[in-house]
Amino acid sequence: MIPSSTYSSATSATPNRKAGRRRSLWWLLIPALVLGGGLLFPALRGPGPRVRQTGAGTRPELTTVSAGVAASAGVSPSAGDSRATAGATPEADSNVNENADSPNVEALEWSRFRGPNGSGVSSDETIPTAWSETQNLKWSTSLPGPGSSSPVLTDRFVFVTCYAGIETESRQADTSKLKRLLVCVNREDGSVVWKHTEDGIQPEDRYQGMGVPEHGYATNSPVTDGKRVFAFLGKSGVFGFDLEGNKLWHTSVGTESGNRGWGTASSLVLYEDLVIVNASEESQTIRALRASDGQEVWKATGSALELAYGTPILAKVDDQRTDLVIAVPGEIWGLSPTTGKLIWFAETSLTGNLSPSLLLDGDTVIAFGGYRSSGSVAVRVGGTGDVTKTHTVWTSRNSSYVSTPVMVDDKLYWIDDKGTFYASSATSGELIQRSRVSNITSRDRPVYASAVSIGKHLYLQTRFDGLIVASQNAELDVVSQNRFESDKSMFNATPAIDRGELYLRSDSKLYCVRSSK
Repeated sequence: MIPSSTYSSATSATPNRKAGRRRSLWWLLIPALVLGGGLLFPALRGPGPRVRQTGAGTRPELTTVSAGVAASAGVSPSAGDSRATAGATPEADSNVNENADSPNVEALEWSRFRGPNGSGVSSDETIPTAWSETQNLKWSTSLPGPGSSSPVLTDRFVFVTCYAGIETESRQADTSKLKRLLVCVNREDGSVVWKHTEDGIQPEDRYQGMGVPEHGYATNSPVTDGKRVFAFLGKSGVFGFDLEGNKLWHTSVGTESGNRGWGTASSLVLYEDLVIVNASEESQTIRALRASDGQEVWKATGSALELAYGTPILAKVDDQRTDLVIAVPGEIWGLSPTTGKLIWFAETSLTGNLSPSLLLDGDTVIAFGGYRSSGSVAVRVGGTGDVTKTHTVWTSRNSSYVSTPVMVDDKLYWIDDKGTFYASSATSGELIQRSRVSNITSRDRPVYASAVSIGKHLYLQTRFDGLIVASQNAELDVVSQNRFESDKSMFNATPAIDRGELYLRSDSKLYCVRSSK
């Protein structure tokens, strides 16, 4: 879409000409505007999603942190960044309860998207490498709607989000009856314990083109602390529930739409007693909500969040400081998770459409993505202000456009959305191996799910060609390729792993795979 301000400035820059010439040019322009109105002015095409207003600062308010001072201490802002406009709310520091009675989230192996701090790594060697409807399947259960979100686990339950009310066979479906759901499933037998349904907030992102139809309206994975579960349902807001299904609170984080209209994707993370949400599509913000009541503790605003679809990670800088790190088009940010203030940033070449989430390698974060698969970059966490020159470890042209790679023994593995397998060095970014995956027959964006490592194997979920299990090496030695032949729906979700059980999710079913031995 070309903003009206851009169009106006372009036409006003034309030198004065004779009135007759101007009139003739306008008569030539009118048919073009009518024919192209659907592109230049989407309002002419009928109702659409709310498009956000421009004018926000590029990044949140920048602060400085003295050596040895924890980010949670509430540092005062610096005037260093002329593009900064917004940071934490004034009451942010006083609202954080450092001594809140928060369950030990680390004790839950797969309580969030991609497991422990988003690593996608499990040491469980009891997970089978082969399964089907008749082999190593503990149970399967039908879901009330499709979705690309991944399962998250407590010791007793599995939680997934779904959507309903959309005719998914149509690429221009009516969204007026959209419903978003959180579903709780019993880990023992696959029975649905409870489900909660919310109406979609209208107008919604259109179900058309290469955006929403590829991943749907339920892409945000829930997160749980073992006593409560929290769900981000896009424009419908963020919700807190107890494990019995009672709604504890609801907080809106915006109802806007990104300029692509591709819908929301980022998943929730927990830090102490805070639920952190990347509401880039809904309001160009990152927010922290109090887990007990949903009260907003801080809000960081920056227009660079446009098209940042990834999930943040938490990186420990030293014994006194943890940074909340997120990749946005053109930069990586390190913020205080207790105040939302920006502590440092590093410029990158990863512009636009940042879908993969960050990986943490010790004191270094690795980012992938950009349009179109523009590359990858490693940046050492910590520092203050602009750390581009001092903290950038390496840059590479190797990239993943949608899925997040997995790191094992200083190597990065993934299959991109074109069906190409990559292995690269996590310490240098250097390409080790790149090859087409002959086991994938579908070539229309065949992989959306992120790679995971389980025991000594890579588990690579495809959309229509099953899940490929391979040895952890650059040759992609395939051990097995596992399909549920009766399920022809799409598999976009990243697997979840815990205590000998592998949870897989398609647009129609949830599966629990466990060795029958």
